[in-house]
Amino acid sequence: MPALALGFVRVVEAVNRRVGRMALYLLFVLAGVLAWSVIAKAFFRPALWTQEMAQFTMIAYVVLGGAYSLMGGAHVRMDLLYSRWSVRTRAAVDCVTVLALIVFLGVILWGGIESTIYALEIGERSRTVWRPYMAPIKIVICLGTFLMLLQSLVFLIRDIATLRGTPIPEAQG
Repeated sequence: MPALALGFVRVVEAVNRRVGRMALYLLFVLAGVLAWSVIAKAFFRPALWTQEMAQFTMIAYVVLGGAYSLMGGAHVRMDLLYSRWSVRTRAAVDCVTVLALIVFLGVILWGGIESTIYALEIGERSRTVWRPYMAPIKIVICLGTFLMLLQSLVFLIRDIATLRGTPIPEAQG
């Protein structure tokens, strides 16, 4: 494989690993927000922001950790025939399915960018009493989708390398 492709694979996986590991800490943020919600409802006036903040935190956790879990093979895979196929057959089939994933993520990213631009232009706010701006969470969604798209390109590069007879070893850590 060309050095540029190998470099791309290494950089994307390093970025996704770091972002994914940082996203894990969002669960602690989510727990803190939910704990405050319970405490505020029990002892004080209920906070208006906790439910929506919990939703935003969970969205960020899922989309920022998506590329990391994709990289680690943590997503569900239907394995009726796949495990019985040769490595090259799996790589060929994966090339087709990853192309479908790239198209899907491209469409999602395109729509997300348009929605984010709209939110920035008009200062879009949530329709709740708290009324937070929507652009920050939309930017996070676009970033997470972009990272998943890059990881999908890494899969395509790995599959092409396998078909060419020069598989790229999986990154450790």
